[in-house]
Amino acid sequence: MIAVIRIAGQVEKKREIKETLQRLNLKRKFNCVLINEEDPILMGMVNSVANSVAHGKVSEEFAKEMQKKRGEKGKKCIRLHPPIGGLKKSSKVAFPKGILGKHDDISKLIERML
Repeated sequence: MIAVIRIAGQVEKKREIKETLQRLNLKRKFNCVLINEEDPILMGMVNSVANSVAHGKVSEEFAKEMQKKRGEKGKKCIRLHPPIGGLKKSSKVAFPKGILGKHDDISKLIERML
């Protein structure tokens, strides 16, 4: 299971990126969706918008806990709060130095946003 969080806003994005984010159901900043990592189409969409989102693997137990706290059954999108303590890294740079792109352990970020 992959958690995808939209970090970047809507301003100054190319039309293709805006459409891909809409199709992933990431319409607002700090929205999160859970997708299957074995679906090549969805993973291709996530990789194409990697400069606007943070994504990484989460366990099934953590996904259930996240849906229990913030989501309702039947909703595809989980709305999160801004992270407590702020974003520790830059929101304009990829993962090693910033927050965008693929993370090794994204659950720490999501815990601060619940």
